[in-house]
Amino acid sequence: MPTPVPQDHLHPIFDRVLDRATKEARLHQHGRVLWLYGLSGSGKSTLAVALERKLHAEGFTTHLLDGDNVRTGLNRDLGFTDPDRTENIRRVAEVAKLFASAGVVVICAFITPLRAQRRLAREIIGTADFMEIYIAASFATCARRDPKGLYAKASTGAVAQFTGRDSAFEPPADGEPGLVLDTETATAEATLARLHGAVVPRLRL
Repeated sequence: MPTPVPQDHLHPIFDRVLDRATKEARLHQHGRVLWLYGLSGSGKSTLAVALERKLHAEGFTTHLLDGDNVRTGLNRDLGFTDPDRTENIRRVAEVAKLFASAGVVVICAFITPLRAQRRLAREIIGTADFMEIYIAASFATCARRDPKGLYAKASTGAVAQFTGRDSAFEPPADGEPGLVLDTETATAEATLARLHGAVVPRLRL
């Protein structure tokens, strides 16, 4: 990991940049971070893409951050150990916070397997701007879907540290904030409708 720059070498200009309220007023929306998490194959990316298209059609300004996309650039130096996964989430949360402060609706789709990682993202972004959405599907169901072929590879040992098999996945605990969407029992259309209905009231000025 790179050596942090000493804080006394930094001179932030937060007090001089155009303020958030002005940007949100121009966009007619609140900047928010919608954080979709769950096992690979649970439907996170599919829902994120569908939600972004629906919100865009309704006039919202959005940006989508997806796990695989981010790992081709910003986080290409990170692996899949727990510390690397945590750093992955930390960096994404910081980026999402910047977008939200500019009034943009940020849709994040990341496995985010550990409760501590979700808590870290919430602390960085801020509770008021952060909405957790658990995309619930069992390991067995995701393995049957296997849209990327990862479960098949993991079963032969070709994918190491696979979440839910070699690496832990912690579903939300009782009392953990957020929305739960069960993609095993509901249709894609019904799931999207419920997600859209839950988030839109938090986006409108």
